[in-house]
Amino acid sequence: MTVRVSHLANGLTVASDTMDTVETVSLGAWVGVGTRHEPAEINGVAHLLEHMAFKGTERRSARDIAEEIEAVGGHLNAYTSRESTAYYAKVLAEDAPLAVDIIADILQHPTFDEEELVRERAVVLQEIGQALDTPDDSIFDRFQETAYPGQAIGRPVLGTSEIVAAIDRATLQGYMNRHYGTDSMVLAAAGKIEHEHFLALVGEAFDSLVRDGTGKPEPASYQGGDYREARELEQVHVLLGFESVSYLDKDYYTTSVLSTLFGGGMSSRLFQEVRERRGLVYSIYSFHSSYHDGGLFGIYAGTGEDEVEELIPVVCDELSKLSAQVAEEEVARARTQLKASLLMSLEHSGARCEQLAQQILIYGRPLAVDEIVGRIEAVDIAGVRRMADRLAAGRPTLASLGPVGRVESFDRVAARFG
Repeated sequence: MTVRVSHLANGLTVASDTMDTVETVSLGAWVGVGTRHEPAEINGVAHLLEHMAFKGTERRSARDIAEEIEAVGGHLNAYTSRESTAYYAKVLAEDAPLAVDIIADILQHPTFDEEELVRERAVVLQEIGQALDTPDDSIFDRFQETAYPGQAIGRPVLGTSEIVAAIDRATLQGYMNRHYGTDSMVLAAAGKIEHEHFLALVGEAFDSLVRDGTGKPEPASYQGGDYREARELEQVHVLLGFESVSYLDKDYYTTSVLSTLFGGGMSSRLFQEVRERRGLVYSIYSFHSSYHDGGLFGIYAGTGEDEVEELIPVVCDELSKLSAQVAEEEVARARTQLKASLLMSLEHSGARCEQLAQQILIYGRPLAVDEIVGRIEAVDIAGVRRMADRLAAGRPTLASLGPVGRVESFDRVAARFG
């Protein structure tokens, strides 16, 4: 396993992770811009742009792009998040030049054809509608918006139907021109590829990019609060959360261990107490989402209209007593789960490629596996207790959707903490 990083003269960062035991390569472009970089009036433009990049270039039609990558048995995909957008492919090693060329083409020479835009806007509007019809999906957008009201980081990645329907070709082109430059982009590859070969491919293909002027987004300002939406559903979908830590915080891995032992698997406290012992839910778990300058720790549960009255006090109680009652064996088990997950992911070129790109975007450098494992192993019971107290001392965010009549009031939930 060999990780190398180079910088082209135009400012583009190129990174590779060579794996001698595979016959494929995963590669792509990670751009350090997402929903956080959108003005409110064009919320959703980053995601729509991700779709439109595949809809034709000066050299290829949308069909050409699909046929060329599938003719070699490869696949091409993309995603948008609040802080980054990714375009990536997986192919046989000998087809890496084609994959690099296609990704370079769609990111430098998209045509944003008007007819394709009309069709793709309709597709994205259906995607937004599908998300709204999926309560265990849409509740996360409501939770995010309540935690960060009136801020770009709180707005939905997909945007809203009204805004997306009005985004035109000039808006897409303008957003791309402002943000898709060499300063905010990492080209990464993992698999059967030599660094010098990948560097040469990228240097030749990405010849039209210039340095971009992407500035820092507005700072995240957690507020917290209450959101509840009554719908005729079979279940109440509930999210309870708190302000957490950024990727750069010294307690990032401590929070990962805490989340794992609290609600990260079948042996976790939430699963055992709420589902196994009390039978209040089918699904319950905790998570933490980090950003460059903040983060969220949350607990999701789907439960019945009658059970929600008991569920929320139980969850609050479990979190409140966590610091006093956490055991060393729980911390050790959670550390092992995290290490195993990390090491298992290294068996897949796609995961390694994404990890490499994201580490460079976040930290400015790759993190050695031993360094990450060391940070996980350094988490102790005192750190978990400290982080549990830190979370519970903050103002909560409570979001609920469904038959919400028996959901405990926000004031009563807030009174259980702080």
